[in-house]
Amino acid sequence: QVQLVESGGGLVQVGGSLTLSCAASGRTFSRYAMGWFRQAPGKERQFVATITSSGSSTYYADSVKGRFTISRDNAKNTVYLQMNSLKPEDTAVYYCAAALADWGLTVRSRYNYWGQGTQVTVSS
Repeated sequence: QVQLVESGGGLVQVGGSLTLSCAASGRTFSRYAMGWFRQAPGKERQFVATITSSGSSTYYADSVKGRFTISRDNAKNTVYLQMNSLKPEDTAVYYCAAALADWGLTVRSRYNYWGQGTQVTVSS
């Protein structure tokens, strides 16, 4: 069992930056690939970024590539999402998730555990 708690969301102006954190419980965090997804009002939850269990590989949605960076600290059981050059369309609830799988990590169903989400609002 893994419990995930996101933090760091808030209100930011266009072009600003935020860093989201996701703290995981348990001693097996390093076994899990981690991902960030987001859900805007009235829309499906969509993939944002993922990082392998070792942190050696990352992958991003085209919409955030070059602006967002996912990273992890296995010693702290934490995964991060650094978000720069924020746009109004980045407004959403952001969720972190943990997956024992090591492939297909852009797909929601590959993830075993989810956090409760943190709101990010980008104002213009």
